[in-house]
Amino acid sequence: MLELIIFAGLAAIVLYQLYAVLGRRVGRQPEDAPAVPATASPLERAADAPAQADDGVSLTGLAAVKAKDPGFDIGRFLGGAKSAYEMIVKAFAAGDRAQLRSLLAPPVMAGFDTAIAARESENRTETVEFLHAPRADLEKAEVVGADLARVTVRFLAEFRSRTKGPEGEGVEDRRTAELWTFERHLKSRDPNWLLIHVDAAEA
Repeated sequence: MLELIIFAGLAAIVLYQLYAVLGRRVGRQPEDAPAVPATASPLERAADAPAQADDGVSLTGLAAVKAKDPGFDIGRFLGGAKSAYEMIVKAFAAGDRAQLRSLLAPPVMAGFDTAIAARESENRTETVEFLHAPRADLEKAEVVGADLARVTVRFLAEFRSRTKGPEGEGVEDRRTAELWTFERHLKSRDPNWLLIHVDAAEA
């Protein structure tokens, strides 16, 4: 009996993890907690310091990002964010940890890895096919500290998930509305942005 209780608890955790990563409903519900915790590094605790223009005027939002990185183009960024979104969703479904590590901050990667390991332990596989190109819209942009840029993107997507397990195969169409926050040090030579947070969003 004790083993059954433990197994039921683990199953509930796995199902929550999978929903947290990809979502199964559109819109945030009152009982929903943040899907993936934000980073707990000192960067998360750093006080926000608005960027300064040459004339000393404090800048916020997208203007602050462009002040620190004049080459930043929001259109190009959103195009790259859509590509990253599709890559991450497909890599998670395929259990491709190597690709995920290059795109996710460590705390987010830990959550994804836990869900993948749970699926593997149940001898399940999954593939994802996007029914339409996801929609990406700028939700928020900010500069934290001296040069840490964070940009939050609202994604709306529809995709078909095909799963295979001991009980057979299944197909499910999903619609998601989520907020993904990407982070990058603007003075870094590495041009890549890392996903640091995922949360549910209103459609």
